[in-house]
Amino acid sequence: MYRFLLTPRWWGINVFVLLAIPFCVFMGSWQLSRFEARVDDHRSAEEQADSARTQPARPLAEMLPVDKATSGKRVTASGRYGEQLLVPDRELDGRAGFYVLTLLRTDGGRTLPVVRGWLPGTADAARAPAPPAGEVDVTGALQASETPGDNGVSARGGLPPGQTGAISTASLVNLVSDDLYDAWVTLDTADPGMTAVPARAPSGTGLDLKAFQNLGYTGEWFVFAGFVVFMWFRLLRREIEFARDAELGIAGPDASAPAGTSPSPGGSPLSPGSPGSPASSGPPASPGSPASATPSGPPAAARKAQDAGSDVDASTPVR
Repeated sequence: MYRFLLTPRWWGINVFVLLAIPFCVFMGSWQLSRFEARVDDHRSAEEQADSARTQPARPLAEMLPVDKATSGKRVTASGRYGEQLLVPDRELDGRAGFYVLTLLRTDGGRTLPVVRGWLPGTADAARAPAPPAGEVDVTGALQASETPGDNGVSARGGLPPGQTGAISTASLVNLVSDDLYDAWVTLDTADPGMTAVPARAPSGTGLDLKAFQNLGYTGEWFVFAGFVVFMWFRLLRREIEFARDAELGIAGPDASAPAGTSPSPGGSPLSPGSPGSPASSGPPASPGSPASATPSGPPAAARKAQDAGSDVDASTPVR
C-alpha cells in the first residue's frame, strides 16, 4: 500500500519536507536568539547607566569613539561656550519642551555639543539662559549622535533659524562651521533655571519595535515548520485512501464514463445516439443490420395526414 512513497513525485515531496523543516526551525531559533540578545543588551544598558552615575568622570578623549561600552559614561571637557541652539519637541517626565544645546569649543580645537538643560513649552530663544562666559569645565554623560526618527527624535525639517531637530554631526554641520565631535554630552547638573536631561541607552539596546519583531518572526518560522508537517500527513493520508479504494475496486465518480469522453452538464456521460456520442459519430450501418431496418420517411405528423386522406378516398363511392 505504501509503494507510492517510492515514486519520483513522493521522492520530491519527501526531500522538500526534510529540507524545509530544519530550515524553518533554524530561522526561528535565530530570530529567538536575536530577541534574547536585545533583552540582554537592554538589561546591560540599564545596569551600565546605574553604575555610570557613581563612577568618576574621565577625560573626553579617552572615551571616544562612542559605542555601547562608552555610551552613558561620565566625561569631562574644558573650553568656552559659543553658539547656542534649541532642540524642539523633546519630552521629559511626560511634558513637552525643548533642549538648550550650546557648542563648547574645547581646548583641543574641536567643538563638543553640550545639552545644558531642558525647558517646558515651545522652543523660544528668549527663554533660554545665556551660557556662562569664559573658560568652563563641564561634566556629563557621553552620548552618541542621534538618528532622526529613532527613539522619539524628530525628523521634521523647515525649523526656524537657531533650531535643530536632532543632535548629530550630520545635522549640525549644516548650521555651524566648527569642527564637531561625533558625540554630545548632557550635563549632570543643569544650569540654573533648567532641568537636567537624563542620559539615554545606546541605540539597539532597548525593548523597542525591532525586538518584538524578532519575537514575532520566531513564531512565524515555527508555525511554518508545523504547517509543512501537517501538509505532509494530509497528502499521505489522501494517497493511502486512494490506494485502498483501488484495492477494493471502488470506482471514482468518473469511472463509468468511457475513455476519451467527458460527462454531460448534468454529471452523467453522454448516452448513445446523442449528438457527439460514439454511436452517432460512428460509420453508417450496413443494409440488413438492425439499424438499417428502422423505417425512414416523412415526419410522423405528415404520415398521419397522408393516412387520413387515403381513408377518405376509399369510402367515397365510385360513379
